[in-house]
Amino acid sequence: MENPLLLFPQLNISASKDKLYYKVMKSAVKEEPHKASKPGAKQKRNRLSLLLQKPEFREGDHLGKPGNLTKAASVSPEEAVKWGESFDKLLSEKAGLDAFTKFLKTEFSEENIEFWIACEDYKKSKSAHELLTKAKTIFETFIQQDAPKEVNLDFHTREVTSQSVGQPLPSTFDAAQSTVYRLMEQDSYPRFLRSEPYLSLVRGRSRARPALRRRSRSFTVNDFQGVRPDFSAW
Repeated sequence: MENPLLLFPQLNISASKDKLYYKVMKSAVKEEPHKASKPGAKQKRNRLSLLLQKPEFREGDHLGKPGNLTKAASVSPEEAVKWGESFDKLLSEKAGLDAFTKFLKTEFSEENIEFWIACEDYKKSKSAHELLTKAKTIFETFIQQDAPKEVNLDFHTREVTSQSVGQPLPSTFDAAQSTVYRLMEQDSYPRFLRSEPYLSLVRGRSRARPALRRRSRSFTVNDFQGVRPDFSAW
């Protein structure tokens, strides 16, 4: 026997309405925790901005378009060559730091340099309260398990760092920072020096005017005036 509700839509009794209502409400309740979790994760991702107060460390302020390490007009080939002398030399110059950060973004490993920058800023803290606030932010952003920008640390270094966050000292992140520094120096830095955008800066291509395409000469009637044809070969 066919369902009478299909034959007679007007028989949609209140019981059916109640059933549909609770079904919708049940789905809404299941979705609510998922929606509520998003602001928390987003808030964690944005905490890094509290550390990077100086304009020179803000993303995008000094970085060029995709494919460029830095603005060509601001870097000479001589300056770019100096970046290859040592990793310290590269990071000590703002243009070099910007260029290296841009390179790490192409490799999806920019969390390493961001952590290093955050640690440098942390060591400049002038009060215990500032140390505690920044230590908590760095830990939640880069150190703790499943952090938004978790860096690659060995178990011992992670544990030692975690234990000192509650009562942080200026040296709290020294071991972790050194680990990430060595990782970048031994792995990312050599690839940076071999990358085509960096080599282009060294060769000065980014500063040179593009070479003009050589065009073939077009002959005119005047070019043939006074020239007598040779029919001997015919």
